[in-house]
Amino acid sequence: MKKRTDPPFGIARPNLQIRGGNTMKEPNTIWKCAECGIVFEALQPCEKGDDCIPVCCGRGMTRMIENHSDGAGEKHVPVAEAYGDHIKVTVGAVAHPMLEAHYIQWIEVVDGDIVYRKYLKPGDAPEAVFPVKYRSGLILREYCNLHGLWAFTIP
Repeated sequence: MKKRTDPPFGIARPNLQIRGGNTMKEPNTIWKCAECGIVFEALQPCEKGDDCIPVCCGRGMTRMIENHSDGAGEKHVPVAEAYGDHIKVTVGAVAHPMLEAHYIQWIEVVDGDIVYRKYLKPGDAPEAVFPVKYRSGLILREYCNLHGLWAFTIP
């Protein structure tokens, strides 16, 4: 029997908002350190407003802004399909490479105030199945180690 913490797992996130400014005013923003490359997610908004930027290696981190179209065979935009009572998310209409130097680190589905995420590693298939029914309004996000954050909202 899988424990709740085994990927993919759900994390309740009140007042979820994904799009926004360049500080930590919004929850669920993704940040990357230009020095060491670590990726960080701010789970809660910062109450200090514009002065709130995470710091790593002695300098402010860069906020990763969601991309929505890559125009090159759509290798990064998440694609979803119904999979019984679940949803299957594949990265790209054309399968994304999963090499040591270039791969998808994680895929997630945002369902209201719950986020389901699966972590991947080189050699894995760039896909994940989540315990959520396919429907309008679900937000799909994925993170490529070279090309950053990508998202798609099911219309």
